[in-house]
Amino acid sequence: MRDRFLRACRREPTDVTPVWFMRQAGRYMAEYRALRTKHTLLELCKTPELATEVTLQPLRLGMDAAILFADILLPLEPMGAPFEFAKGEGPVIHSPVRTRADIDRLRVFEPEEGLGYVLDAIRMIRKELDGKTPLIGFAGAPFTIASYLVEGGKSSDYRITKQLMWSDPEAWSTLMGKISEVVRRFLRAQVAAGAQAVQLFDSWVGALSPADYATHVAPHVRHILKDLETTGVPVIHFGTNTGSLLEAQAEAGGTVIGVDWRTPLDQAFARVGQTRAIQGNLDPLLLLAPREVTLARTRDVLRDAGGRVGHIFNLGHGIVPETPVDTVKAVIDLIHSIPREELAAGR
Repeated sequence: MRDRFLRACRREPTDVTPVWFMRQAGRYMAEYRALRTKHTLLELCKTPELATEVTLQPLRLGMDAAILFADILLPLEPMGAPFEFAKGEGPVIHSPVRTRADIDRLRVFEPEEGLGYVLDAIRMIRKELDGKTPLIGFAGAPFTIASYLVEGGKSSDYRITKQLMWSDPEAWSTLMGKISEVVRRFLRAQVAAGAQAVQLFDSWVGALSPADYATHVAPHVRHILKDLETTGVPVIHFGTNTGSLLEAQAEAGGTVIGVDWRTPLDQAFARVGQTRAIQGNLDPLLLLAPREVTLARTRDVLRDAGGRVGHIFNLGHGIVPETPVDTVKAVIDLIHSIPREELAAGR
């Protein structure tokens, strides 16, 4: 079924559980590593032909959806916050945003102006897919993007970000407002260019308490997701370590809620309710375990989902570079070998 991913997003019955993996196009694949010997990550992102090639690479393994090859930080440059990927360090923001003046200098731009190459890649990918596999677009969520902007790169505890949020909530709200409007426009432009679903990555929001999420983040996420829901395409709301935030995330928006490995799927379905699909939730490091362990834990995830309408199999976060390709293929084959009715009968 070419549309089983989209059907599951809409909570419609499917023959088997659909599956795709975050970072499914990337460093665990030899084809991707070969391209990286010739091009930087940003070159791959900014060249539509290369982004198309990388997006399509993992589909030979049997995924039920393709996800656009890009990076959540791409909007920073047109906003006026250039960055680079430093070897061994990840993203480095040259001028971190930490004062009201820094925030005021950030631009809210039109996607075709600042990120036209991403939209060109979407159009190119859709043409190559020729209706055979749905395409997912994506963007980073306001808190996650803000944390990179304020910290100047990765952080283990987001202390500078939290200090800004607590010490100057008005400046924080202005920052989040600008980011959320950029992201809203960007995701809408992706849908217009041909993305058949979109995912909002709030990778680091699990660092917040429920109270801080409700006060300082949820209104800005809601601004994005409630608007995107009006497009009619599935909207996936994803975060990691968000077990304490699931109900709040569902209330903020998204037709699909992403769940990581820390929350069993049967509990997630009970907490989120019957109006949202659920995506998840194998620990990505289990793809490095002995094959029999990996497959057993894959079955555990499917058992917890119980064949419920609206389950999309995924990892709790992205594939790590050391992952064996053969293991990815084995997991996909196992998932596709079990009819959904059989899973439901065992619930």
